[in-house]
Amino acid sequence: MGLLEAIILAVIAASTPLLLAAAGELLVERAGVLNLGVEGMMIMGAACGFAGAHLTGSTLLGTVCGIIAGVAMAAVFAALTLGLAVNQVATGLALTIFGLGLSGLIGAGFVGQKITPAPQLHVPVLTDLPFIGRILFGQDAFVYVSIALVIGIWWFLYSTRPGLVLRAIGDNHGSAHALGYPVLKLRTAAVLFGGACAGLAGAYLSLAYTPFFIAGMTAGRGWIALALVVFASWRPGRLAVGAYLFGAVTILQLHAQGAGFGIPPQLMSALPYLATIIVLVAISRTRGVAGSAAPASLGLAFVPDR
Repeated sequence: MGLLEAIILAVIAASTPLLLAAAGELLVERAGVLNLGVEGMMIMGAACGFAGAHLTGSTLLGTVCGIIAGVAMAAVFAALTLGLAVNQVATGLALTIFGLGLSGLIGAGFVGQKITPAPQLHVPVLTDLPFIGRILFGQDAFVYVSIALVIGIWWFLYSTRPGLVLRAIGDNHGSAHALGYPVLKLRTAAVLFGGACAGLAGAYLSLAYTPFFIAGMTAGRGWIALALVVFASWRPGRLAVGAYLFGAVTILQLHAQGAGFGIPPQLMSALPYLATIIVLVAISRTRGVAGSAAPASLGLAFVPDR
């Protein structure tokens, strides 16, 4: 039971950054924008979050710094793609490369430094319950925020008028613009929200998951988050399931290495990314095209509001 509890806790920890980043990207893509710069925004959130926490001694302020870094990167993306109509794919890739380089510069002076990790919740009696206590009532705030975020996005998209408008913009921005909806403003707000989520995911990595900073510590999680959005068919509920599934694959490959299976460790380390490719191929085979359920205007130029 102790081993099973430890595995579940590790899976939750590994899944949280994926869920945070993918939730923000889901809303962005629902608005009809494709931002491939999630990896760059995440690593900037990790670097700035750690730097902020180390300099101020506050995990909360470090988290705020990570979110601001993600929003700033997203603002650059929005200015180029929505303001100047630059190609979204090229801009997203450039944003990732830029973020990886700038984060290394920002975090260079903090490599090897340590901070106190984000505190975990402790509810008297409940947290001390056997097995489920720590799983349900002993997590850090990032875990509960990720769950609340998914629920909030689901409610926003399917139970509010602004969510309906956002989905309409993603499905057909031309018609939404003709009806008088502010396409540019709503898409910009969605992109900035996605950047905040990616920055928060990066801050989680350096403030809670591994309370230190090293260059490239996101290790491709931003790309997995992008794949998760497709895996989930742009639906928040499926997104949560997919995030925990991919987190479980990451943790299980570590346990498999520790158990001494006769499989090269390099292949085991690549297992989460292989799983990502397999899932995307399976979706493509079953639906005809990988993005058949995607918003119709995803990644295309749009008619700005005037």
